[in-house]
Amino acid sequence: MPATTQKVFVGPSNDVPEGGRLIIDVGGMTIGIFRFQGKLFAYQNRCAHEGGPVCQGKIVPRVTEVIDENGASRGFAFDESRLHIVCPWHGYEYDIQTGTHPGRPSLRLLRVAVEENPGGIYVTV
Repeated sequence: MPATTQKVFVGPSNDVPEGGRLIIDVGGMTIGIFRFQGKLFAYQNRCAHEGGPVCQGKIVPRVTEVIDENGASRGFAFDESRLHIVCPWHGYEYDIQTGTHPGRPSLRLLRVAVEENPGGIYVTV
């Protein structure tokens, strides 16, 4: 028997501000919904590393190493064009837009379908 899916209203659009999140329980799972650059991204609140509550972790800009023309490291800089979620258990990071770990792309969060319309935000579970 095929699994059934259901579209569930989770709140008005202003519940997820730019750069912010909403954590909800629906369909027997906890889901984190994030807004970045005007788009919504949703994932199951389960870290691919050890199952921690990743969506409840810090939201930080990606950290990149600054390399000069001679190949020498000149420190680190924040890349505001990419946001990461940092799991509070062990510090594993995931790109909010893709759900992938930046150093190990095989580690990824489980995406949840999310959409927004004039009536608010909906997830499909």
